[in-house]
Amino acid sequence: ARGYDVSVICPKGPGDPAREVIEGVHLYKYRPPPAARGLLGYALEFTYCWLRTAALSFAVWRERPFQALQACNPPDTYWLLGRLWKRRGVHFVFDHHDLNPELFLSRFGAPTTARERWELRALTWLERQTFRTAERVISTNESYRSIAVSRGGCEAGTVKVVRSGPDTATMRPLVPGGRPADDPFVLAYLGIMGPQDGVDTVLDVMEELVRTRGRRDVRAVLMGFGDCLDQLRTDCTSRGLDDVVTFTGRVDRAQIAEHLSAADVGLCPDARSPLNDVSTMNKTMEYMAYALPSVSFDLKETRVSGGDTVLYAAAGDVEGFTDHVERLLDDEDLRVELGLQARHRVCEALDWRQQAETYVSVFRDLLG
Repeated sequence: ARGYDVSVICPKGPGDPAREVIEGVHLYKYRPPPAARGLLGYALEFTYCWLRTAALSFAVWRERPFQALQACNPPDTYWLLGRLWKRRGVHFVFDHHDLNPELFLSRFGAPTTARERWELRALTWLERQTFRTAERVISTNESYRSIAVSRGGCEAGTVKVVRSGPDTATMRPLVPGGRPADDPFVLAYLGIMGPQDGVDTVLDVMEELVRTRGRRDVRAVLMGFGDCLDQLRTDCTSRGLDDVVTFTGRVDRAQIAEHLSAADVGLCPDARSPLNDVSTMNKTMEYMAYALPSVSFDLKETRVSGGDTVLYAAAGDVEGFTDHVERLLDDEDLRVELGLQARHRVCEALDWRQQAETYVSVFRDLLG
């Protein structure tokens, strides 16, 4: 919209073409690798993706030479591609999306063996190389920005916060189609389903509500995909919850709008961990965009996003989490009040249009 020519390199989604233009953005896509297993599997996956991305970057250059290369993480490997292109005068911008050392600690705990200590040091070294290569860093929140400056050694003036806020002009509640009064309440989860995302807690909450507390007026819709999806489906069946829990798999914008508009409560089951505590959860802001009250464990950056519009349970307190959910189900006035407050907050403080001004300024300052 500001006159920049933009090309994107990424893996293909199911059924995607290799080349595509969407709203003026040129997409170059490569076939994704098989799902990785173990250290060797991840190493092969990262190498494959790096090589395919590097090859496509030359394809882009032949068709439309570029002045800046932006790369996000994980993994922290594209700094080397940034250094290669810097030899041709291309500026490198790091889009700081994840904290791989914290991800390691969150999934595996503090290292106890020589191999684990080496793996953690390797992740930290890769992160440091990324920060050193980048001329500008875009961090998703103030916690990440602080790490870029302190651990990454970046100059404060080269790091800007660009939150991945929703575009509330398009992400907004649909007019309901008229749901019968005896329809069950709907709990919604939207997001990745990996080991660190705590989606199994949603099954714990449903089991507590349906099996222990005897509620027959609630069901859950889980939208998304990830490493744990198949395991979650199996676990759901073993708990006897298939009649009240639906897994949609991958969803598009229209499906997200339909499900979140029809839902009554959004769920943020991410457990407190070194990664989750300082990460911004997109799902929280997406619930807010659809005027959906939500329940979360008490995480630092989730409080920054949600403020007083979210109900917070103590970290790890699944029963307390369930109590908050049930409170919202039983109190329509509270649901409406928090939903409206959430919508107002996300429009006024977190909307993407405000973040876009900062985002564009990074390239304006860098390229002139």
